[in-house]
Amino acid sequence: MTEKQITREEFLNLGKKLLTVTGLAVIFAPVVAFFFPAKLEEIPAEPVSAGSVDEFPVNTSKTIRFGRYPAIVINLPEGFRAYSAVCTHFACIVKWDPKLNEIVCPCHEGYFNPLDGSVISGPPPSPLHPLSIDVINDQVLVGAFE
Repeated sequence: MTEKQITREEFLNLGKKLLTVTGLAVIFAPVVAFFFPAKLEEIPAEPVSAGSVDEFPVNTSKTIRFGRYPAIVINLPEGFRAYSAVCTHFACIVKWDPKLNEIVCPCHEGYFNPLDGSVISGPPPSPLHPLSIDVINDQVLVGAFE
């Protein structure tokens, strides 16, 4: 039995084909992923505890895990507020600035009103997503309420 020898030209053509397939996969994989996203839990089915009321002096905040994305819980003189902590501009995590009494996106200087999550200034195109919040048995709960 004789073994067939591969020529240099055949070897280079095989390499070109392999690189072409790899390049096409790199280009088209994100396109396919965009049209068929993975199912991820967006909002928890049960309320999430942010802690006890004692942990929230007026004008303080806490960032908590809330499903896939974090949430920010703020105790204002007007009462508790909760929002998605993801900035609507480029998905940076927003922070509470007690000196300004505003929610601030540190990435691109976006500022949000803590009372309703609306944009005060900066590049964010839309307000922060509000979350339901309630105080039950001295616990601050964020999330799904019936």
